[in-house]
Amino acid sequence: MNRVDNLNKFEGIEDIRSGLESMGYVCSREIGTTLYLAHHLHKPILVEGPAGVGKTELAKATAAYLDLPLIRLQCYEGLDESKALYEWKYGKQLLYTQILKDKLNDLLKGAEGLTGAMARVQAYDDIFFSEHFLAPRPLLLALQQKDGAVLLVDEVDKSDPEFEAFLLEVLSDFQVSVPELGTIHAEIRPYVFLTSNNTREMSEALKRRCLHLFIPFPDAKLEQQIVRARVPDVPDRLRVQLVAFVQQVRDLDLRKVPSVSETLDWARVLVLLNARELTPEMIKETLNVILKFEADIEVVKEGLYPMAEKAVR
Repeated sequence: MNRVDNLNKFEGIEDIRSGLESMGYVCSREIGTTLYLAHHLHKPILVEGPAGVGKTELAKATAAYLDLPLIRLQCYEGLDESKALYEWKYGKQLLYTQILKDKLNDLLKGAEGLTGAMARVQAYDDIFFSEHFLAPRPLLLALQQKDGAVLLVDEVDKSDPEFEAFLLEVLSDFQVSVPELGTIHAEIRPYVFLTSNNTREMSEALKRRCLHLFIPFPDAKLEQQIVRARVPDVPDRLRVQLVAFVQQVRDLDLRKVPSVSETLDWARVLVLLNARELTPEMIKETLNVILKFEADIEVVKEGLYPMAEKAVR
């Protein structure tokens, strides 16, 4: 897939939506519009929303749609530049030093004193700090892709503010500086997605450089489309019923409401159990698929029968 083909895939918002749907990702027009604008404005997208609504899947589907490699940087507290950008292969450098030991002895023959020996070694030190010994991490790897890439900086809100500042520097010019090698520029700017679960507020500087996209829980119609695309074996009537039930559960005061990914898991479970329609007994037996805390399960059980009756109408 060349760059021209990828440009053609972003000619219109509906083209993007249908393209993502062909990859199994059903998205709203708002998502399609944001992707369209991000592509033409060359901006990263900061994707926020509850866990499990498809933020990470959006980046995966975009990579599949564009036929580009997905390069993922998983953020966590304490993540630093060396883990995100590059490291030197110190073990490999040491191994080569041992292998070339005889050559080093020949090199140092006739050197006068320690100063002379150091001068001779320094003349060759760049050999051990070349690209051959460089281990690129996700950020540098994304910049090195000749045909472009999709860079996913996942759960950026879990990283430290210091790392966020470093990330701003990389995303502003899509270049990095390696002291031993110089500045490395992106051959083709990657498509960048940053996801956040809002565990901390992102800086204004980061938000200013990105297009903002908030993905909420879908309405019943969109969620049914998602289930149909991802779990096509679910009977039509059962699909409508299980989505209607999940929508009711999300209105309750729970510690953790079911996400879209848990709706899909529940759909797969019901197919596995050969269910044709939703019943209170089936719901009781499988509530632990969509609810992860016992207290939440007890809350749902208290109103289970009226909720089930409403779902199967």
